[in-house]
Amino acid sequence: MKRILICIFIFLEAGTLGAQTKTTTQVNQVWLGYFNQTRFSKRWGMWADIQLRTKENFFDNLSQSLNRVGLTYYLTDNTKLTLGYAFINHFPGNNHANVSRPEHRIWQQIQWQNKYPRLRLMQWFRLEEKFMRKVLNNDNLADGYNYSWKLRYNFLLNTPLGRKAFTPGSLSFVLNDEVHINFGKEIVYNYFDQNRFFVGFNYHNSASDNIQFGYMNLFQQLAAGNSYRSIHTARIAYFHNLDLRKK
Repeated sequence: MKRILICIFIFLEAGTLGAQTKTTTQVNQVWLGYFNQTRFSKRWGMWADIQLRTKENFFDNLSQSLNRVGLTYYLTDNTKLTLGYAFINHFPGNNHANVSRPEHRIWQQIQWQNKYPRLRLMQWFRLEEKFMRKVLNNDNLADGYNYSWKLRYNFLLNTPLGRKAFTPGSLSFVLNDEVHINFGKEIVYNYFDQNRFFVGFNYHNSASDNIQFGYMNLFQQLAAGNSYRSIHTARIAYFHNLDLRKK
């Protein structure tokens, strides 16, 4: 019993000390994005998105720009596979204060959706291979890249507000959550990378495009393991879905 009590005491003390060293930084950002999915034929299509993110205080400086493309294969009308490439520019920041840091990603994704009269559900699993340029100092990049993997799961629920369901001029409610998991030899402390929780609205311009706007909280564990960021984000995105098949 004494040994058990001693072990419990040590465990609690370790937890207390660990909790004392954890730090969470609060940040405010704006995320803007354009997302396009175009279908060319029964089986083939493409994905493209462009995003721009601010750094802090909503409008102070830039944090990232992202350009992503992919080739899509339709298993069915509601299930598709995508293989693509993304380039991310990390504007000057921690440990590279005077130089931007480039990142290349190869990504694979399976996406599926369920459509009901007054409900839309969308999910995906995405696997990314990340090549982050090494940093020499605040003014210079080093040769080579750090390599790691990331697995992402995304769930989105969309339901109309009012009698009209997903028709031009209507408004719908959006609930979205996405979890990111890191793995690879470069990852030591932050296997959990981040969780993105979004609540907002879709304004449906037409049957093929809508504007999404709302609030997102991004909670992220940094590489040190005991440092976290809680990012309060105003997110605005334009979604454009085209079907170029002959009717």
